[in-house]
Amino acid sequence: MLTPSRDRGAAAVEFALVLPILLLLILGIFEFGRAYHVQTTLSNAARDGVRVMALQDNSVAAIAAAEASASPLDLADADITVTPAGGCSSALTGAGLASVTIEYPFSLVSGFLPVDDFTLTGKGTMRCFG
Repeated sequence: MLTPSRDRGAAAVEFALVLPILLLLILGIFEFGRAYHVQTTLSNAARDGVRVMALQDNSVAAIAAAEASASPLDLADADITVTPAGGCSSALTGAGLASVTIEYPFSLVSGFLPVDDFTLTGKGTMRCFG
């Protein structure tokens, strides 16, 4: 089947118009998947850290447990906040809740998307001693 000479190259032009949109969509899916993975890792690490805090009443062990649970993310001690700071035994609130909050600076790999770097947060809360 022969195409008329006026239709030659139309597919190449259409592909050139669609290609940037397609690449942007693929990069967006990739970056969203990475951000979702990091977010779930932070949430699980905060949950593991607060469980140690609530049961052992040791904030240093809670930070270590959170860092070990989120090992591929290379967390620093400054990224993890444990409350109450003095431990569950010093909690003066009626509920006696312990919480671990992890803040992680997330940067995009591709650099092509018009989104600045942002902070992802994972938080876990549990009743003290139980």
